[in-house]
Amino acid sequence: MPQNPQVLRQSKHDMATALLACGVDPQKSVLFEQSKVRGHTELAWIFNCITPVGWLGRMTQWKSKLESRSPSSHAQALLDTSTSSSASLKMGLFDYPVLQAADILIYRATHVPVGADQIQHLELSRDIATLFNKTFKSKYFIKPEAIIPPSTKRVMSLRDPTSKMSKSDPAEASRINLFDTPETIRNKIGKAVTDGQREISFDVEKRPGVSNLINIYAAVASKSVEDALNDMQGIQSSQQLKQLVADAVITRIQPIQAEYVKLQADPAYVQQVLKDGAERAQVTADQTMEQVYKLVGL
Repeated sequence: MPQNPQVLRQSKHDMATALLACGVDPQKSVLFEQSKVRGHTELAWIFNCITPVGWLGRMTQWKSKLESRSPSSHAQALLDTSTSSSASLKMGLFDYPVLQAADILIYRATHVPVGADQIQHLELSRDIATLFNKTFKSKYFIKPEAIIPPSTKRVMSLRDPTSKMSKSDPAEASRINLFDTPETIRNKIGKAVTDGQREISFDVEKRPGVSNLINIYAAVASKSVEDALNDMQGIQSSQQLKQLVADAVITRIQPIQAEYVKLQADPAYVQQVLKDGAERAQVTADQTMEQVYKLVGL
């Protein structure tokens, strides 16, 4: 979506700072701005030229946007740009999954960490890799595998545990933000939806609210759900559970917040990390594109 350029630049800087504060080590990981590596869009266009439109029309994100505009006409309007429900939607949204495939395949990634809602996008990347290899009679692209952390494959809303936690949710109390204060975190988790049962048990279908809190605790404590439940033996109320979860979230987040403040005081360092990362990424991207052009005949 079009944004204020100054705000967008600052947002990118803040995101990079947050990732570094969370522990991404630039000596081990290549952290960079996608827009600084031209190979992403070059490869996306090559993929555009072979990817069937029907594949993109089936993507859940695109269909959900259409349904939000006009649920009743969704089936008819899926690819008909003359209808009011789709005419104002942008080509970038429709085609974004192809760019995501290029983001992954340009580095010939073998594994990709994803949440449950991104599995479809990764499957498309695998399909595009197979299609490219078949079209140009090669075995160049690897079909990447998913890495799905068990306790965080889908973190659910605190207010509606049947829906995903999201920063776009208008209800601020539905999510934990990385820079929430301890008081805010305790307040949000204290008001999280649970149920009337006193004992603690894990059952996503029958007890989604309690199960979501258990998953959150397991994630921030770096434990399995089974180990998390062992920690919760003796808890007799949802209020005690919420206190335990809030304590664990605060313990995990506070060092990140402190490091973020430190890094924000040194913006030149963050920008240098991004610059160095882009240069390193460009080398690999150029190697991939050289091979792709040879295979395509460009």
